Amino acid sequence: MSMKYLGDRIDIHCGGVDHIPVHHTNEIAQSESAVGHKWVNYWMHGEFLVIDDGKMSKSSGDFLTVSRLVEEGYSPLDYRHFCLQSRYRKPLVFSFESLAESQKALKKLKSRIKNIVEGKMKEETIDKSKVKEYQDRFAAQISDDLNIANAFTVLSEVIKDNTLNNAEKIYLIEDFDKVFSLNLTLAEEINNSDNVDEEYVQMLILERNKARMEKNWARADEIRSTLLENNIELIDSKDGTTWEIK
Repeated sequence: MSMKYLGDRIDIHCGGVDHIPVHHTNEIAQSESAVGHKWVNYWMHGEFLVIDDGKMSKSSGDFLTVSRLVEEGYSPLDYRHFCLQSRYRKPLVFSFESLAESQKALKKLKSRIKNIVEGKMKEETIDKSKVKEYQDRFAAQISDDLNIANAFTVLSEVIKDNTLNNAEKIYLIEDFDKVFSLNLTLAEEINNSDNVDEEYVQMLILERNKARMEKNWARADEIRSTLLENNIELIDSKDGTTWEIK
């Protein structure tokens, strides 16, 4: 079947570690005997997803499906984000608590990216030399045996980099998302306090306070509007600025 759709020379073949001793060795022997040459260049074997230190399998009865996760209130992308936090060579221990934390982290990430997308100005241009530095760093992590965790660190640095404009950040985020496949620029609406990146909100409040002290009313109003669009209302008083979910 693979040869029918991919040809008789395949670059990367994936599978679970349990396929190494029998299934894939047989597959190599049969396929290379049939075609008469090396069939696959690289084999990548993922470790098990485990529950309570036991392998997830149909035979054991410990078996979860994506449909079950959706029923529990999680999206397939929440689960993908959860899986991406672990190296593929290491077993990944599943729990709904860990999945909930991953869901929360993904929503916060998308919230920050949503602000970048909405803050993009039409006149912003992309300096290819600036973005190439980050692209090279991202590629270096992916090339390091698919080090996705460190690749997320590069993404975080892009978001925080004040020397990049919003257009450059969006360009890099969309480029990185070709690997992550998390629809990062299709940010979800903030609709409850669990989804709010409180550290980011406080950072914007501090930036707004600084703008007001410098009488930069346009920037102060822009920050208020950005937060309001995300259902976050600022409340100014003599004691300072607080915020609440609308």
